[in-house]
Amino acid sequence: MRAIYGRAAAATLFVAFAAPAIAQPFANLKSSAVNYSVTTAEPKLSCEALATTFKDKDIVSLTTRSIAADAKAPAHCRVSGVLSPEIGFEVNLPAKWNERLYMIGNGGLAGQEPDDPGQAALRGEPLTNGFVMVSTDTGHNASKDQGGTFALRNPATAVDYAYRAVHLTLVTAKKIANTYYARPVSKAYWNSCSNGGRQGLIEAQRFPTDFDGIVANAPWVDQTGFTIDAIWNQRALAETPVSADKLKLVAARAMAKCDKLDGLADGLIDDPRRCDFDPARDVPELSPAEAATLKKIYGGVTSNGKPFFPGFMIGSENAGGWSNLIIPGRPGADPADFNLAQGVMKYLVFDPPKPDWDYKTFDFDKDVHVVDRWGKLANAKDADLSAFRKHGGKLVMTYGWADGILQPMMGVTYYENAVQKNGPRTKEFFRLFMVPGMAHCGGGVGPDQNDAVSAVIDWVEKGKAPESLVAKKIVKGEVTRSRPLCPYPQVARYKGNGSIDDAQNFSCVAP
Repeated sequence: MRAIYGRAAAATLFVAFAAPAIAQPFANLKSSAVNYSVTTAEPKLSCEALATTFKDKDIVSLTTRSIAADAKAPAHCRVSGVLSPEIGFEVNLPAKWNERLYMIGNGGLAGQEPDDPGQAALRGEPLTNGFVMVSTDTGHNASKDQGGTFALRNPATAVDYAYRAVHLTLVTAKKIANTYYARPVSKAYWNSCSNGGRQGLIEAQRFPTDFDGIVANAPWVDQTGFTIDAIWNQRALAETPVSADKLKLVAARAMAKCDKLDGLADGLIDDPRRCDFDPARDVPELSPAEAATLKKIYGGVTSNGKPFFPGFMIGSENAGGWSNLIIPGRPGADPADFNLAQGVMKYLVFDPPKPDWDYKTFDFDKDVHVVDRWGKLANAKDADLSAFRKHGGKLVMTYGWADGILQPMMGVTYYENAVQKNGPRTKEFFRLFMVPGMAHCGGGVGPDQNDAVSAVIDWVEKGKAPESLVAKKIVKGEVTRSRPLCPYPQVARYKGNGSIDDAQNFSCVAP
């Protein structure tokens, strides 16, 4: 990953993980139980007429334009608008419709305009397969309001970012599709990563009838817990930095210690929790202070002598790397995690915001609850999914064990809490797939591309629950390795014959 510095650049880094750019939505269409690319509906209005016909109380402005077919997407009507107070949104309506809706979310602190290259690049596939495709900026423009500063300009935009914008955009998009095609949306699907994963979970928790199927990749479940942990790491590193060369040595020793625990020497740490790696013991080249800093990053936040928030997993320092994310990429630079955390603390946690707040004043024993107000708005921790289940909703969550931006145990803990809250039948509507060696939303040393979208469509429309997802590592267009991803807590185990780089030679078993 290229070096990125500064507040604006850090925001750009997180924006890049808004949606599944590295995943492969729709890749398994041909093997899907549902031929969702069959289009059965056509518009009943012209695109131009839609602009004057559609009315809604939340609309501030609305424009439409006909987009001709090209190599990237078929002909469609593009609806651009603003919802009160200033939520930008876009609805793309194909000329041939499969009666389904597909929506993507936002990375970091959002604010991505629909025509931003990262967002615009994600229109083509859903439109080609006949979906109405929807996106929103959540109420601000990240290029103008960086690092949470949108809350200074208009406090209402903070609530829109936290949860309101996605819901209101989805409701409006359904109405627009109904008007355009003179029939309702039959099924609605969500697919996004990072903050977009958080948005998807909040939809399941607070607006359970909005979507029928949700794919939440690497969700930012606990935004405020992450924020405190980033401050924790920054304080530790400010006291005792760890150089890039030392970190490379730590990564190599961790891999050597943990790689074979699953029975294979394959360059992947199957479940980092099983690895007894101690940087002080296993990397004697580290000073005691350097080892202590790394233990704080691995161990996570403690408050009043008790664990408060999980740290990063053994192996994550290797896959996507901590450089620029957790550890500064160069002297004097702030890493991306910390930059994001500062934006949350200064502009969203406090009401009114405190732009001059100094992270060095944070007391981990006394101040952990100052984030509670914002946490109630923005965290996606509610484990009660009973209303989503009753609606018939299906939820697929994925997380890379080697994520160096968001802590994977956020996902594991949320799933385990959901099982406890919703009972043993949770797996009938919600499944978690952990990805060994994968970094944030993709990348890393492990197979990082999969089509969870086709899987959730099969689950919603045919009742075919995903017994596994096939993940692939693709280099220069060629599949170099594949592995099954198993429903947590199952793990993939080698059958003993054939290539260890071929998913068909593995099976999902109890750990």
